[in-house]
Amino acid sequence: MDNSTPHATAAHVPDAALTAGDNDYHKGLSSRQMQMIAIGGAIGTGLFMGAGGRLEAAGPGIVISYAVCGFFAFLILRALGELVMHRPSTGSFVSYAREFYGEKAAFATGWLYWLNWVMTAIVDITAVALYMGFFGKYVGWISSVPQWLWALAALAVVAFLVVGCYFVIFGTPLDGHEVGFSLLADNGGLLPNGLLPVLVLMQGVVFSYASIELIGTAAGETANPEKVMPKAINTVIIRIAVFYVGSLVLLSLLLPYSAYSAGESPFVTFFGSIGVQGMDVVMNLVVLTAALSSLNAGLYSTGRIMRSMSLNGSAPKFAGRMNKAGVPYGGIVITAVVAVLGVVLNAVVPAKAFEIVLNFAAIGIIASWAMIVLCQMALVKSAKRGEQDRPSFRMPFAPVSGWVTLGFLALVLVMMAFDNPVGTWTIASLAIIIPLIIGGWYLCRGRINEIAEARLRNEQPAIQG
Repeated sequence: MDNSTPHATAAHVPDAALTAGDNDYHKGLSSRQMQMIAIGGAIGTGLFMGAGGRLEAAGPGIVISYAVCGFFAFLILRALGELVMHRPSTGSFVSYAREFYGEKAAFATGWLYWLNWVMTAIVDITAVALYMGFFGKYVGWISSVPQWLWALAALAVVAFLVVGCYFVIFGTPLDGHEVGFSLLADNGGLLPNGLLPVLVLMQGVVFSYASIELIGTAAGETANPEKVMPKAINTVIIRIAVFYVGSLVLLSLLLPYSAYSAGESPFVTFFGSIGVQGMDVVMNLVVLTAALSSLNAGLYSTGRIMRSMSLNGSAPKFAGRMNKAGVPYGGIVITAVVAVLGVVLNAVVPAKAFEIVLNFAAIGIIASWAMIVLCQMALVKSAKRGEQDRPSFRMPFAPVSGWVTLGFLALVLVMMAFDNPVGTWTIASLAIIIPLIIGGWYLCRGRINEIAEARLRNEQPAIQG
């Protein structure tokens, strides 16, 4: 049999390997909880911190990047939704990579995704450090912030969208503070620095949408994924698109792009500029909470992905440990320990730490998203061969949308190489990352094959019968 085809490769993977550990989790997640898991990870550091530096570098035209990336995030999420409808799994797309492309693909995908979340954890740690640095200016009077402002903090991005829209329409409290579309015209237009920065910085925008794929991991912990998943997926992508694109449009209409900076949340910059005492402090606390939320979402995901990998031999045995409450603490501990390197990075290169780890995280998420699309395409091919039914909840415009999405992800990698020096060195690091993954495969191959053969022997009577 030709092992080059997805189906032929998948035939060597026992069914037990595809569902390993899934029944150990509690099946209690509701649609709303799944949405919050995905949103809690995505509406985090990428928007609250990263958007400031991108606005400064590319100008209002960065909105184009957010809109384009949001469209492809929608396609990727729908592709993942189709896979989940095919077979829910806490191993998510790593499990689907194993099913359609075999253990090698699952090994590489899993570790690249782990790289993404370790880097994201360091991004969040870095962001927290930057956010805490903000309070040095205000420590003496934080206690004077009115109680109603703390209540308003709970509304987070929604509050900003409401306030921002009001100011665009009716003006800000400050005399002479120009807002609206005239602000764009007076500050170089939509592309004050040209189109290239909009394209080059797209890898950072891709990172902003990272964690939407968490909804696939969470699907393995819901009792009725067929009912819950379609609604959750469509709701998540609509909310994220509104929050991201809407926020960036408003930020561009409220202050000149040059007012924002890479070292401060653009939301904090705006509220600090209008003279509403205490509001910039409140927003900084909001974005601090968002960074911690994103960190928590990453630990949630890596714990489950690494447990799935461990049970199939691709990760250390410790990563497979789970407590009585259904928490896969082994993978979480490993990720948290490695993330401590973020503290070291902030000590050595504090000015570049955020962008360095953001680029590495982008490599991991691009590889993971590409595998989601590839698995969806393999599922469609398998359905066309009559080997299984294709779910009714599908990636729209497939297979054309799949090929276009893969092309877009490849373009982002190319653009990253032009983001000198950080992006260029990040792409160059693939010369180290790829051999490490290959070496890791050969180190784990014996245990992977041993587990697979044991499962195949256990399934053999059922196959013969």
